[in-house]
Amino acid sequence: MPRPPARRELLVRGLLSLGVLAASAFVLLTSQPRLGLDLRGGTQIVLETPSEATSDNTDRAMEVLRRRVDELGVAEPVLARSGDHRIVVELPGVQDPAEAIEVLGRTAQLAVQPVTGPGDKPTTDGDSVGLGPVVLTGEGVKGAQAAPNQAGVGWQVTVEFQGDAPATWQRVTGEAACAAPGDPRRRVAFVLDGRIVSAPQVDPSVPCRTGMIGTSTQITGKFAKEEAEELALVIRSGALPVPVEVVEQRTVGPTLGAEAIEASSRAAIIGIALTGLFLIFVYRVAGLIAVLALAGYAALAYAALLAIGATLTLPGLAGFVLAIGMAVDANVLVFERAREEYARRKRLSRSVEQGFRGALSAVADSNVTTLLAAGLLFWLATGPVKGFGVTLSIGVLASLFSALVLSRVLLQLAVPLLDRRPKWSGLHDLGRVRTWLTGRGFRLFQRPRRWLLTAAVVLLVALSGLFVRGLELGVEFTGGRMIDYTASSVDAGKVRAELAAEGFADAVVATSGDTGVSVRTGPIDEAASARLGAAVDRATGGAEQVSNELIGPSLGSELRRNALIALAIAVAAQLAYLAIRFDWRLGLATVAALVSDVVVLVGVFAWLGKTADGVFLAALLTVIGYSVNDSVVVFDRVRELRRARRGEPFGGVVSTAVLQTVPRTVNTGIGVLFVLAALLVLGDGSLADFATALLIGVVAGTVSTVLTAAPVAITLEGRR
Repeated sequence: MPRPPARRELLVRGLLSLGVLAASAFVLLTSQPRLGLDLRGGTQIVLETPSEATSDNTDRAMEVLRRRVDELGVAEPVLARSGDHRIVVELPGVQDPAEAIEVLGRTAQLAVQPVTGPGDKPTTDGDSVGLGPVVLTGEGVKGAQAAPNQAGVGWQVTVEFQGDAPATWQRVTGEAACAAPGDPRRRVAFVLDGRIVSAPQVDPSVPCRTGMIGTSTQITGKFAKEEAEELALVIRSGALPVPVEVVEQRTVGPTLGAEAIEASSRAAIIGIALTGLFLIFVYRVAGLIAVLALAGYAALAYAALLAIGATLTLPGLAGFVLAIGMAVDANVLVFERAREEYARRKRLSRSVEQGFRGALSAVADSNVTTLLAAGLLFWLATGPVKGFGVTLSIGVLASLFSALVLSRVLLQLAVPLLDRRPKWSGLHDLGRVRTWLTGRGFRLFQRPRRWLLTAAVVLLVALSGLFVRGLELGVEFTGGRMIDYTASSVDAGKVRAELAAEGFADAVVATSGDTGVSVRTGPIDEAASARLGAAVDRATGGAEQVSNELIGPSLGSELRRNALIALAIAVAAQLAYLAIRFDWRLGLATVAALVSDVVVLVGVFAWLGKTADGVFLAALLTVIGYSVNDSVVVFDRVRELRRARRGEPFGGVVSTAVLQTVPRTVNTGIGVLFVLAALLVLGDGSLADFATALLIGVVAGTVSTVLTAAPVAITLEGRR
């Protein structure tokens, strides 16, 4: 039986588990999920810039709109250029066009203008002033924050300048300071969309011609708290370089059919059920406890997504289901450690406790490296990459709670019943695979350069796919066409089926009411456009084309650049963490394996002729996290064995570590493969491609630890 201190710890963990699960249940019962455009539909708005606006102006306006949508909480939007002056915006879950226009319709043309005297422009104080030419625009604004007014009346907005704006601000305020106090010309006006929101006087302490020195100033208009926060938000999210006009708005149906959603749901249920049965088969009662803990993980993670208002898309849900499979890893690490302890002690209760303690380092290191990447992606990236960082962060934290708290409580409660029958626990031996491997005395890395040569050949074969076949980029990266039709009646499922039969399987179909249908596809010529139109005509019994427009990529250059920068910084942060926790050589070897996994995945996709789209991007990010996780687990065992076997050659230590972690690798991998195989067989086209990418990535991530990470670490150690 547990000792009194252990009982207190068990009680604390038990109460914590009950509290977390009760809170999760409350959120699940009282909250509704926010579904994405592919599952629920939403609102489509077409914005137009003036005819004199340049193409660059429209591109910059699109990126500002993207940031504004992110700031205002409309997650997973789709924004794309249409021609030189139009921007198509799709907002998932927004069924009220008026609400969408409230989000995007404001041009937020912030301007700073000197006051020239009395005029016809009313200020917030009730005065009327005349305005001089614009001296500053929103492009000179770095940020804005709302705070209580220092005078104690109302709220104010602090505006931070950037670039040449501070010098301009100093000049303008210096000129205004030459006017006498009370003279309207001593004021400088902040004008938003042609309306003066504040026209404060330059403080009497500011000398004439000297001006206000600094990189920030305050807009003091006696705002209410809500007004100040709203103004700061609009300014902070970016001022549009040119005004935009709403030229079209409509509510669209889901871009995925009910059949695809049902098939994906069945795949998720089957995959998770197979994973649970496998755990019970291998670990018996411990496996059953792991299944219960994973159910708690799923409830907690999903409740957290609902609580923060995350938008759920089909790829996002697929990634969530996959995360359940990957959360198995922490439980498997604990169980394998407990098996090792039982082989030495033959006492189950003590072995379980030591199993959790022994696995803590590997679980913590693997999850911290993933959390580092997720946090940096959320902080630095934009659009769907930012959303991926949120989902991944929640998954990691929920996984830690499931494995280290909930699973521990359940297993400790079951231990007194299993002490007399340890075979029921599934932790009574090391398992057949590990017993066979360690009994054979394999020495894997006597010649590490041969492993590296094999890895180099694999990489060359993968890279050749990019040169021989080329990587086919999806419409999110390349842009394409958006064609609108009207018909007497529209069945989106029939349209999708007909388009797939005609060779347009990747086309995105959205309905508008009962008579409108919109098809978005990659770059196609006029002949292909005619074939697409004929397919829509057959599916609807007669359709009339309303518009046929070229659209730009929804994953614009700024979003891709931010994603790459965020990813590079995330990898560098992981390398630094691993260098501190392990050794810089092991950290560098982990990054080498990560890079090889990315190259293999991209190369194989090129050979297969698969389309690299937004779903592929999500899969790629998931693979990167999985790759680091696998290498960290092996190197954590290397660190432990190295301390215990100081006289043994490093290659032998790494070989032993790899062999000892094989059961964990195999059992975790099988659990993930069950989920992916179900998604691949039963999922729709885009989800099947998602599963294909992850299957390739999971296999590559597992193999690269042996083929790349371990030999690189041994080679670097040898050179030292």
